[in-house]
Amino acid sequence: MEYGYVRVSTKEQNEDRQMVAMREFGIKDGGIVLDKQSGKDFERPGYRRLIRRLKAGDTLVIKSIDRLGRNYDEILEQWRLLTKEKLVDIVVLDMPLLDTRQGRDLTGVLIADIVLQLLSYVAQTEREFNRQRQTEGIAAAKARGVHFGRKFKDRGENYKSVMAAWRRGELSGRAAARELGVAHGTFQRWCRE
Repeated sequence: MEYGYVRVSTKEQNEDRQMVAMREFGIKDGGIVLDKQSGKDFERPGYRRLIRRLKAGDTLVIKSIDRLGRNYDEILEQWRLLTKEKLVDIVVLDMPLLDTRQGRDLTGVLIADIVLQLLSYVAQTEREFNRQRQTEGIAAAKARGVHFGRKFKDRGENYKSVMAAWRRGELSGRAAARELGVAHGTFQRWCRE
């Protein structure tokens, strides 16, 4: 049986490129497993289900090694688990040297191991660089005054007069919230600020 594994890091990212590659390889949609989650580890629901389904003689197809994961040690461990313990073949479409269906002699295994280690290293360092660039970008944006998260709710023109009436005890918290057109919890948070 042939299975395809497709992974993107976030729900917003598009997996179409990988799905097209799987279909071109000949994998039916029912044999393709998709995760929309970071490759930092292998605790992904789709991948865990796929591992349970794979058995000796099956083939796992991935577009590139970084789609499998982005943690050097864990990629090597998963590769060993799949190829040595479960006796599953792996095909990495972007790297024909990492097709375990061929080159089973000692030289082929050696070359595949070297390429796998190199690509796993590159995948992890790219993840670390992405995280560093993201942190630097967020810091630069905050320095420019960019606000992250939900937009602040406009407190309206009568905010000061309603707050003053509430402080004098002329309005209850719920009545003040209604007057401002916000939920009671929002009004309470504004009072604490």
